[in-house]
Amino acid sequence: MSPIIAAIDIHKKVIMVARTSATVEVENAYESIKFECRRFGTGNAERERLIRWLQDRSVAEIVMESTAQYWKPIWLDLEPHFAKLHLAQAHSNRAPKGRKNDFRDAKRLARRLLAGELMLSFVPGPEQRTWRTLTRSKQQLIRDRVRLQNQLESLLEEMRIKLSSIISDLFGLSGRRILQALSKGETDPVKLAQLGDDRLKCSRQELADALRGSPTATQLAVLKMGLERLEVFDRQIQDLEQLLALDLKKHEDAVIRVAEIPGFGANSAQQIIAEIGVDVATFPSAGEFSSWTGICPGSNVTADENKGSRSPKGNRFVRTILTQAAQAAVRKKGCHFQSVFRRLLPKLGYNGAIWAIAHKLGRLVWKILRHGVHYIEQGDETNPKAKKRRAQKLAQALRKLGYSVTLTPLTPQSQAEG
Repeated sequence: MSPIIAAIDIHKKVIMVARTSATVEVENAYESIKFECRRFGTGNAERERLIRWLQDRSVAEIVMESTAQYWKPIWLDLEPHFAKLHLAQAHSNRAPKGRKNDFRDAKRLARRLLAGELMLSFVPGPEQRTWRTLTRSKQQLIRDRVRLQNQLESLLEEMRIKLSSIISDLFGLSGRRILQALSKGETDPVKLAQLGDDRLKCSRQELADALRGSPTATQLAVLKMGLERLEVFDRQIQDLEQLLALDLKKHEDAVIRVAEIPGFGANSAQQIIAEIGVDVATFPSAGEFSSWTGICPGSNVTADENKGSRSPKGNRFVRTILTQAAQAAVRKKGCHFQSVFRRLLPKLGYNGAIWAIAHKLGRLVWKILRHGVHYIEQGDETNPKAKKRRAQKLAQALRKLGYSVTLTPLTPQSQAEG
């Protein structure tokens, strides 16, 4: 016998609810279910009325569609009152062709849940959702910062100033000093070139030549506003980093263990823990985690013929972190992942080899978080001084975020093979 289920079809201004009127046999779900349907608004009073209505009718299980962001207030209201909440991916509840009917959509949602035909999404707990909000907000600010850099570079080209062709980081210390002086009206290329650091890989004459342009008053005003936005972005990114480090302070051991993996650092360790949790309890195996993430090879086999091995769609945030970590790991001298990458490169090409390394890193992250072990390098021995520099750099980054780090050698009992 199945429990009494309520299926909710959510819109921006209205909620359509279909509740099974009695327990039914699962195998006869499509034929024997009778529904009680009710319509609610999305305001606070209407959501409270929805909760009372569901409780009065002894609903034990609730399923809803992930409709844009409109499912979130409904989920947050129902979460304290109902133990079994499911969020279904909308494409798994697609209707046959024809006119849309909201109550019919809700009924179909309940039937497919009983039949096990829905694809359900992973919704983390309140604490992890807070971590995700912080990390995803930070990533959005970083994307906005990159977009701003591209806009200012384009503006400099219109001024006929080729600063980005001479220095590698337009927003580095030298670049920002020069841009600040330029925005304040200093247009003498010789004086601007003197603001460059002595360590720049160009001469003063080359820098002055690149800074010789024809900026207008309007262009300088736009440049000044762009630099003000840059300061706001940098301050907010730093504030979000501190808030996240404070929230993850009690889990600093997990952060440090992930940060030790080649390709990872303090920031990427915090990001991936915010996405998958401290102990990845939702994923019983590394294979299930890889499938959810979307980094494992796909299997499209029909009639014993392989139609393709394209990876499934997964969590794009985790996939991005693992891909970036893979690109960093394969550049580390003496790293196990570098040797694997070089072995796979002739066969798979660059993109395929990076994807394979990202898959390996994902499984390694799952093992380290699930079993509470440390990473130990299995590649060629590197220079001891290089190892020490890497450890010191990682410790400095962690301490900057507020973690307490002590550099101690790993014991064999607490190590995980790479």
